[in-house]
Amino acid sequence: MGTTKTEEFTIKDNKIAKYAKALGHPARVAILQLLIKKQACVCGDIVEELPLSQSTVSQHLKELKEAGFIKGDIDGAKVCYCIDEKEWASAKTYLSGLFESFTTKNSCC
Repeated sequence: MGTTKTEEFTIKDNKIAKYAKALGHPARVAILQLLIKKQACVCGDIVEELPLSQSTVSQHLKELKEAGFIKGDIDGAKVCYCIDEKEWASAKTYLSGLFESFTTKNSCC
């Protein structure tokens, strides 16, 4: 198996890629929107809100947690999730910076 060579890119490039990967599936976007809407830790409600199985939702939650978008606390047998405010702000800064770096001067195509 080949290496990804991510170490050859800047920390900024790697962070943007991490956030973009996490946002790269509509189910993960829907989960984030649900957590934003609820403005609280959500335990079992996520599966009820999406047309996906428990195992699929769990996999998407894992991806979002690995990217840092969400954090989870164990409450008995459940894990409750909410937006990680610090990482959310970091993602906003990095992604905004990428989009704002483009300015239209003259069309190349």
